[in-house]
This record gives sequence, structure tokens and C-alpha cells, in this order.
Amino acid sequence: MSSWIDRATFPTSGSARGLLQVSPEGDLVAPLDAPDRAAALDLAAATLRAAGLGERDRVVVALNNDGEAAGPLITQAAAEVAQAAASVGPRGRMRLHTALERVGATALVTTPAGAMDFLARLHLEFLLDPLDLELDHIFLVGEIPSPNTASQLAAEFEASVRELYADPFFGVPVAWRAPGDAALTPVRDGLLGLAPTDKDALLEPPYDAGLAELVLTPSWHATLGDAVLRTGHAVRLAGGEQGVPAPAHTVGEHVLVRGRWLSVPKIASALARIDGVARWELRIKREGTLDSAALHVTFNRDTLVKNPMWKSRIAQALYALTPVAVEVVVEPEVAEERRPPTISDQRGHHLGRDRSQLS
Repeated sequence: MSSWIDRATFPTSGSARGLLQVSPEGDLVAPLDAPDRAAALDLAAATLRAAGLGERDRVVVALNNDGEAAGPLITQAAAEVAQAAASVGPRGRMRLHTALERVGATALVTTPAGAMDFLARLHLEFLLDPLDLELDHIFLVGEIPSPNTASQLAAEFEASVRELYADPFFGVPVAWRAPGDAALTPVRDGLLGLAPTDKDALLEPPYDAGLAELVLTPSWHATLGDAVLRTGHAVRLAGGEQGVPAPAHTVGEHVLVRGRWLSVPKIASALARIDGVARWELRIKREGTLDSAALHVTFNRDTLVKNPMWKSRIAQALYALTPVAVEVVVEPEVAEERRPPTISDQRGHHLGRDRSQLS
């Protein structure tokens, strides 16, 4: 019988050997020993090739790498397919432009919001023409894109735009889709499926209408090949779908912000150690091109509202927890009654923390 695993129940790897991928919060350690890493690279290379990357391409990968090895892994896989590949990280947009020119890049791998922000800055700040970069391919990975992102990028850069679906545990691309495609195209059968949010059971196509979570069966992995991994990505099915749609939502105790999974329980644990916090709300929005997050805190004593030290303590607690920039906003009113924390996702992405209550 398969074990069902999510980010909160991912097995500890204190005895694992070889390369370990550690989430920014340190709560998820994904082992990739030499055979598993070779299998992951083969899978990533096959996905990139299927999505259109060719042997004459030159690739720049602009993705985060803070413990998570997704950027370097995709870069190494791209180097096996293309003529050359470089991992430059999510550097400043002008430095990314310089890297693309110096590498002679024909392909860019980045997040959807990162690509749109890069495009906006080319126009508004640098007064540069996107066509001058002569990109043939743009591969988007790691975030839920805003509507029409792919079509706008394709028009502005006159490039082929493909969305990659990467395993959120190991960062391995396992599926792709072109603009206009409703469903993802897995590079191998049996890797990607759907499950109800309230039941550990795989759904069979054609799917009934309702909410479903994307799940992975990483058969390529030596120790987790028999497990079913709940990704935290979710879709609303209209009914009758044969394939797995690209995710439009997230569910569970982690919220996806700027391509990073932010743990709500860890925020709650950190704030519980700070005296005077009556309640708090995490507000996430995407105004313009990039995600932003703000933690709105209500204190139980008026003396704390204008105390810069208390606000600084909360900011430092968040800084120690995650690389995602989270603004701290102190509400002017005081509340004596404590309330559970809330999540307000103005992007419409996160549907709720308790999977079992969402179906």
C-alpha cells in the first residue's frame, strides 16, 4: 500500500547520504544520492527536450537556489540537451540582461513573475527592446502565472513560451504545456496524477467536477518511488477532463509566494513566542508583476502598537524563518481577545489550510 506524503509529513533524512536538498525553512530535506540524481537529470532533460529545447540552444537559468537545487539541476539537465547552459540565479534584471548577452542565450528559464518583471524593466527602466535579445525559447517554472502571461511574453520576445511543471519536492521538471493547452503533458506515464483533497485515492480520468490536488508518484526515486506525494498544487475540474490541468491554486499549510513555499505553522510558532500578539493575518497580493506579502499584526496592549522594538522582533523572526520578504504592518487598534491566524490571498491562489474541509 502506497504511503501518502505532503510537505508536513515528508520523511526525515537524518541518515540519508549523498546530495541533500534542504528547503529554505529547513523543514524538508529531500535526498538525491548519485543514482537518484542521475535519474532526476534524465527526467529533467527529457522534459526540456519535449518542451522544445534543442541542441543548438544556449540557456540561462534564472531561478532561486537557497538549499533547493532546482536551478543548478535544471541547468545541468539543459547542458545535456543544449549547446551550453548557465545558472545565474535571480539576480538583478540588468545583470540578467548582461548575462543573457554574454552567454549568447537563445533560451531563458525563469519564473512567470520574474519574466514579466524583466520585460517591464526592459521597457520602463532600461529602454531596451526585448527583441534585441533574440531569445527563441522562454521556459516558465515555479509559480502560478497571471492570466495571459505566456501569450504576452511570446508576443514581446517573439519566442516560444512553454510552462514547465516541476516537482515541488526535488525541483525536477516532469511535465510541460504550451499556451492554450488546458492540460500538462507529462514526460512519462504514471508520474503525475490527481487526488481528492479529503481522501488518499488517485482519481481516474475522465474526471468528475470538483477540487483536486496534483500528486506525484516519483518512480524514479529509490526510497520514495512507491510513495504518493501531495504537491500542494490544486485545480478546479469542470468535469470530463482526460489530462491533468496546470495548477491554478494551492492548498494546505504552505503558501506559495514568489516561488517559495512559506510555512504558516512556522510563522504561528515564531509569533507565539512574542508576547503581546493577539492575532495576525498574512496578506498576499500580486500588483504589477511580482508577489508581495505583508503580515498584519494586532497587539493586545496599546503600549506595543508604537513600540519599534516589538515590530522589529517580528520582522527578525520572519527573516530568520524564510528568504521571502514579508512586510510587517502593525494595526493601530488593540484587541484583547486572541483569534486564530488567517490567510488573505488576494491573488486567488490559496484556497485554505485544511485540505479535508475544501472538497
